Amino acid sequence: MAVEHYTILLVEDDPNDVLLIQRAFQRARILNPLQVVRNGDEAVAYLGGQEPYADRGRYPLPILMLLDLKLPRGSGLEVLEWLQQQPGLRRLPVVVLTSSSESIDVNRAYDLGANSYLVKPVRFEDLLQMVRSLHFYWLILNTPPEITG
Repeated sequence: MAVEHYTILLVEDDPNDVLLIQRAFQRARILNPLQVVRNGDEAVAYLGGQEPYADRGRYPLPILMLLDLKLPRGSGLEVLEWLQQQPGLRRLPVVVLTSSSESIDVNRAYDLGANSYLVKPVRFEDLLQMVRSLHFYWLILNTPPEITG
């Protein structure tokens, strides 16, 4: 399967950040489908294939998850904790993309299995460059693990 068919799951509650990230993907000409969920409970439901995300044709397992930490109804840290308990999903590459640069959040995210931790840039041009780098590393260079769910 061509790399552009691999889905990326964005877990982000701020509609402005969602819009900016979607716009950065478009400007970077990244063709991967970007599925968006808005809180921790939705992320768990999506990854677990629970309703309303049970149709894997419409909601395929992602090859990469971009995860905010400060979420309603289940924080990003809780999502990471849940993910580590799922044998078929725990290998899913997770890039924390959040506004917190607090060392306690950084360390906890890595302790719970995050593969990378990025602080959201303020300027759109910096976000665009970050998205291009994410795409190049995680979807072009990286060899993905097998993920089942």
